[in-house]
Amino acid sequence: MILNKNTAKKTAELLLSIKAIKLKPKEPFTWASGWFSPIYCDNRVTLSYVPIRNYIRENLVKIIEEKHGKPDVIAGVATGAIAIGVLVAQELGVPFVYVRPEPKKHGRQNQIEGFLDNGQNVVVVEDLISTGKSSLNAVKALRDAGANIKGMVAIFDYGFKHAVKKFKKANVELTTLGDYENLIEQALETNYVSEKEFETLIEWRVDPSEWNK
Repeated sequence: MILNKNTAKKTAELLLSIKAIKLKPKEPFTWASGWFSPIYCDNRVTLSYVPIRNYIRENLVKIIEEKHGKPDVIAGVATGAIAIGVLVAQELGVPFVYVRPEPKKHGRQNQIEGFLDNGQNVVVVEDLISTGKSSLNAVKALRDAGANIKGMVAIFDYGFKHAVKKFKKANVELTTLGDYENLIEQALETNYVSEKEFETLIEWRVDPSEWNK
């Protein structure tokens, strides 16, 4: 779920303004999963814009304090959420760790980098939620290491139904600054996309794995 409607609209406005989110219904992107998509999101771009970076940091901290209190540790999901996770941890004045997709194949073979003690309360920071696979993989690694997961916060969420089910099944409370519905509404209101393109964006979200095949 989103923090609130106003924040979601503002987040959409900011991400669109710096092209962190690109909408190209007529020239679809190809995701790593093989899906064709009229939208591509790269929230790492926000790190290059100080006011936007600050906005994201401040509002992610707001979610954490309101919903989970002050955690013992902030955990970022590699690689996209490492930088913003560090900023959030710094603002809260708590330690930071990050979680790799899988353990390293050399050295100490860590999957979690940084110090994490058994039983510590952890809030996970993500930049983007799509299928939820990598996000929940990080949660599993943290739980296996003895962490108590208080919740997850993220910048943007596509809101896929199967992802929502996965988070519910894993008992992970997810709160985001922005989401797909508010993004495409903002894109239409500001003439970033046409009415026809808006309809295409709605159609894609219904069944993204089969769209445009």
